[in-house]
Amino acid sequence: MDKTIPIQDKTSPAPLQWFAMSATFRREIKARAILEDAGMECFIPMKYTAVTKRNGRKVKELVPAVHNLVFVHARQEDIQEIKKDIPFLQWLTHPSEGRNLPIVVPDRDMEQFIQVTRDSNEQLVYLRPDEIDLKKGTPIRILGGPFNGIEGTFIKIHGHRNRRVVVMLKGLVGVAMAEVTPDLLEVIKK
Repeated sequence: MDKTIPIQDKTSPAPLQWFAMSATFRREIKARAILEDAGMECFIPMKYTAVTKRNGRKVKELVPAVHNLVFVHARQEDIQEIKKDIPFLQWLTHPSEGRNLPIVVPDRDMEQFIQVTRDSNEQLVYLRPDEIDLKKGTPIRILGGPFNGIEGTFIKIHGHRNRRVVVMLKGLVGVAMAEVTPDLLEVIKK
């Protein structure tokens, strides 16, 4: 049998990927609108919070849970092209071999993150990576309920009474879910 290695076709389009981006000065909603008008899928984790209006009245308002953070599902070259018209939209990067490369979030991780955060649940707690030590937790999978199949870490969160399931996007953001009953948790053996 002839074992030839296929040569990648340079004309084939790059795959769609989830990129983590920053819209400076809290313009993430504006960036999302422009990107969606260009046909790109975007996601911003949102939460309800009490906001004081100019007249002094307090109202609940849906706002970005993590300021300046926008996830864009597109090809890198398409984002680069539209970025020319959005100067406040920047790549979030990580160093690699002396270069700064855009942060790409794996599809499975992003799907789980969206599933957990899309309902803007008030009991969700958003955490910075430095606020969590996942090594102290237990890797788990949720069986049943609205979060069926979600994988995360069962861990004690500072300032909260019970342990919670944390879903983490490596190096970006973590979200601690409301308490999940132990009978719905399965320990993942690694």
